[in-house]
Amino acid sequence: MILEALGSALLGLALAWATVHRLAHRLPARALVLGTGVGGALVGAFITHMALGSGRAPMTLLGALAVSTALLSLLLRPDPRLRRHQAPA
Repeated sequence: MILEALGSALLGLALAWATVHRLAHRLPARALVLGTGVGGALVGAFITHMALGSGRAPMTLLGALAVSTALLSLLLRPDPRLRRHQAPA
């Protein structure tokens, strides 16, 4: 269980770091994004571990990745470069 938690936290941190590196102009503060990635991964690992039971580490990490990705996607802002022009009234 400790290794699953550590692995999921590292997975969430790596995902959040990659998100900050790739989409920094569309995200809030870096500390919030990194914390959300790690926290989401830990919550996802906990939920998956409770649902499936012990002995399924790859599935637990997959659940951690899914929840972390979902929470990080909620932090994204619209891209200002893709703003649509409104038609005149």
